[in-house]
Amino acid sequence: MTAVGESVRRKEAENKVSGAAKYNDDFTVPGMLYATLRTSTKAHATLRFVDKRKALQMPGVRAVLLGEDAKVLCGEVLADRPPLAKGRVRYSGEPIALVVADSEAQAMAAAAAIDIAYDPLPVVNSPLEAAKPGAPVIHPELGSYTKEQSPIYPQAGTNICDSAHIRKGDMARGWQEAEVVVEGDFTLPQIDHAAMETRSARVEILPDGRVQVFSSTQAPFEVQKLLSKYFAVPQGQVVVSTPLVGGAFGGKTSVNLEVLAYMASKAVGGRLVRLANTREQDIATSPVGVGMQARMKLGATRDGRLAAAEMAYWLDTGAYTDSTPRVARAIAANCTGPYRVPNVHCDVNVVYTNHVFTTAYRGFGHINLTFTVERIMEKLAHALGVDPLELRKRNVLEPGDTTPTTVRLTRSNLGDTAKCLERTAELIGWTPGSHAERIGPHTVRAHGIAAFWKTSSSPPDAISGALITMNKDGTMNLATGTVEFGAGTKTTAAQILAERMGMDVDQIHIHSDVNTKVDPEHWKTVASMSTYMSGRAVLEAAEDVIRQLKSVAATVLRCPPADLEVGGGRVYLRDDPQQYVAFKDIAHGYKYQEGDSIGGQVMGRGSFIMRHLTLLDQKTGQGRPGPAWTVGATAVEVDLDTRDFTYRIRRAATVMDAGKVINPRTARGVVMGGMNMGLGYGSRESMLYSDQGEVLNGQLRLYKLMRYGEQPEYLVDFVETPQVDSPYGARPIGEHGNLAAPAALANALSVAAGVPIDELPATPEHIWRATKGVHR
Repeated sequence: MTAVGESVRRKEAENKVSGAAKYNDDFTVPGMLYATLRTSTKAHATLRFVDKRKALQMPGVRAVLLGEDAKVLCGEVLADRPPLAKGRVRYSGEPIALVVADSEAQAMAAAAAIDIAYDPLPVVNSPLEAAKPGAPVIHPELGSYTKEQSPIYPQAGTNICDSAHIRKGDMARGWQEAEVVVEGDFTLPQIDHAAMETRSARVEILPDGRVQVFSSTQAPFEVQKLLSKYFAVPQGQVVVSTPLVGGAFGGKTSVNLEVLAYMASKAVGGRLVRLANTREQDIATSPVGVGMQARMKLGATRDGRLAAAEMAYWLDTGAYTDSTPRVARAIAANCTGPYRVPNVHCDVNVVYTNHVFTTAYRGFGHINLTFTVERIMEKLAHALGVDPLELRKRNVLEPGDTTPTTVRLTRSNLGDTAKCLERTAELIGWTPGSHAERIGPHTVRAHGIAAFWKTSSSPPDAISGALITMNKDGTMNLATGTVEFGAGTKTTAAQILAERMGMDVDQIHIHSDVNTKVDPEHWKTVASMSTYMSGRAVLEAAEDVIRQLKSVAATVLRCPPADLEVGGGRVYLRDDPQQYVAFKDIAHGYKYQEGDSIGGQVMGRGSFIMRHLTLLDQKTGQGRPGPAWTVGATAVEVDLDTRDFTYRIRRAATVMDAGKVINPRTARGVVMGGMNMGLGYGSRESMLYSDQGEVLNGQLRLYKLMRYGEQPEYLVDFVETPQVDSPYGARPIGEHGNLAAPAALANALSVAAGVPIDELPATPEHIWRATKGVHR
């Protein structure tokens, strides 16, 4: 191999480290107008009146839009969200008015001048509370909303906007076989994505009807599709451009500011309007990651074989659904974790609350399910008196087993969980039967371990494309619709192309930005699926290029195309490589000495669409949610001070089955970044709300992230069991570093403190409360 498996420098690296890289809000244009939002201070209230007259009279103000100016309802799965609140606000931070002015300062001053009167309504602050009969109904209109994607099953007259179910095996028989049963209640809060770059969008409507959108989005083609649909603009007239994105983690899949920016531009005659979140708006107005409350009951035989599992999730989707119904199905589909459970009963309910609405967050619900499963596995190990590592290894899924949705597993689509567990234990220094030791008068050192798995949960018709054009010097230009926001997706695509062509990766030039008018469509840059989907498209485009090169070269070399091979910038005879023609001599056609020419510019195209995926049956959950799974394990070592329950995370180890590591250095960086996010979620991060639903930590000085000096030592390694239908056997790894980190941390702290830590974040106060039996 010439490129795959090598630690290639990322294509955008020099621009980023030098500061030359441009992000969406770095671009300004003379004459551009500025928009800003006036948001709700109440979590649930009717709007008695909204008076914009003062704002319209202020200097520089061009337009003020209110809820009645928005004629659409938005939503990826269920159309339940007005762009601007109309009649009622459902969360503190919800947009009520949109002001357009000559400067941002003028827009902000005018927004503050809007007079708003509220009539408060009862606030619902947790999904379990919201799901109770008689709870205040947040969406009385739930039964009339348009279903944008199937499946979704809203329950009119309640706060349950969707549900997913798994029914596998015979539960009565499972509980009969279970000799040891453990139960637990688990809570995870909503969490902010906290990307370095806040969300932003610019929109201009040209006189010929074209809509130019510039957005920091993970899903430019989804933006194009939805703006076309919402505002009855032909899809080809909507052109979305996305430059480098400064972090996303799922938070930039949702289509929000783009809709508002379009409305703003429309209100001022199509002029270019910029709308960018402040950090506070990015936390408290734009969508966050889903929270949950869950209950689980797990039964096993005395020799530690899992027999039955019963689980229920209540997901805190906040005030609107966005993509959370799809998160619910992702949780249901993989609800057992990477373990063999023959009898399963799982319900996942998506519940409205008066919190910030939610969207995809790195892992797409798998942090939630992994925390629940791995904490209950820890309780079972304790009840059985079995080493937690041994219990996990004894029950991991193997080829021939079936998933909760009854997909048959093979070594190719599953990988090797047991090997990942073993290697993780080696890295962390796991000693069977002893996971806590006193290393000082008031300090306990402990280890915790957790396993994980995840598949894509993409739509069955998700697509990706690739275009290759050759330059006269024999180098290649590669265009894909994937967005670059830190994972190195463009570089990976270049490595895959370079490998197939037998070229140096430096001879592959990528189109870093995405433009929906010229780049081939890629569903979304989400689900850790870019290497799989885009890579398949790149390989097909490479084969198209190879066919064309061989066709011309066969004429030049006077042989059948079947006798030729490519590599090293040449097309050569397979049996005599010294007879060849260079790429540069045929990339734009071949010219004979006497002047005749054949061929033309070589351009390759490739496309990929998901195959054999199905929607989940609503009653049983049967179906195929993704093409394959990535499995792995994470272990954490902590030192806990037993006086005040402060602790230090000393080391964290993750091993996953990557199939084939395309770029080792980048892969390690991606996994380490995920581990950091997972440990942040486990130890300190959460959206905090008052009793009245107000966000209490909507600033970075209050929203606690892990600081540089708090980082543990990260240990990362890979197992390689090829996924045979993926480019060079590579499996998805982008989200997986954070999936089990919160669970492994909670397992370690539970051992160190001697009490179960079943709620996150595990702050010192929470650990203290757990030791006293006091609940928050």
